Amino acid sequence: MRDTRLKIFSGSSNRALAEQICQSIGVPLGDATVTCFPDGESFVKINENIRGADVYIVQSTCPPTNHHLMELLIMMDAAKRASAARITPVIPFYGYARQDRKDQPRVPITAKLVANLLVAAGANRALTMDLHSQQIQGFFDVPVDHLFASPVFFQYLATRRPNKLVVCSPDVGGMKMAAAYADVLGASMSLVAKKRVNATTVEATSLVGEVAGCDVLLVDDITETAGTLTAAAKILREHGATSVRAAVSHAVLGDVAYERLKGGLIDELITTNSVPIDPKGLPITVLSIAPLLGEAILRINSNESVTSLFKIKGF
Repeated sequence: MRDTRLKIFSGSSNRALAEQICQSIGVPLGDATVTCFPDGESFVKINENIRGADVYIVQSTCPPTNHHLMELLIMMDAAKRASAARITPVIPFYGYARQDRKDQPRVPITAKLVANLLVAAGANRALTMDLHSQQIQGFFDVPVDHLFASPVFFQYLATRRPNKLVVCSPDVGGMKMAAAYADVLGASMSLVAKKRVNATTVEATSLVGEVAGCDVLLVDDITETAGTLTAAAKILREHGATSVRAAVSHAVLGDVAYERLKGGLIDELITTNSVPIDPKGLPITVLSIAPLLGEAILRINSNESVTSLFKIKGF
């Protein structure tokens, strides 16, 4: 049974997505003041009664990452001190997710630290989408509902499936995701091996699989500089790919990424509105995940299963 005291609030990172979520499920967006003092400190005030309410706070930790993360923590603390019955941060894009292990001496596991901070601030559970690595769910000491953007991508791709499609992973770590896409789309697979030169530069070293005369779909969870994608697209075209598109859950694009996309190596970048994105006249298609997140919120609120949200229509 649905709790009628469902309240959804938004931080400043992606208010447009929060408004779309509320519109999709017919719930008004909560009234909250979210601003900054002149010295940069965040200030939050919830302007309505939420005592005993089931509260959801929509906030992606996209750039400026630290500011948006701190804002989320402060909003959760405000909700806790206002006696909310349950607080669920809705984090479409979970920042710091790539710092999920000690791959060098004397480095932190920041993905775990962020999980600890969210729980300490009052999270009773968390809702997120396409984590960089699924084991991050285990970093939380509260339940985590982990959604996938793939059904949204599949629905879009259903009407745009070429005859000779190859799904390609731009690195070894994305093989599992690529295999899932290939299975659903009935496509063959390929893999690009890469070597990272530095934080913004990647070199594609070799290609596994046949792509000559084929339309290739690159799949990945996140891109910031588009270095991995454009390096993979370059080697795919050198091996005879007819076209190269990319499906990426989180496109946290900076100036370097836009410059690389202008090179024309990628015919279309398909992404979601998990973070705000401006196509800037480039072939970037932004799909909305608002209905998916909205349905998940309703199901969590009424203590129903979210498993059926992973079912794919049209395939």
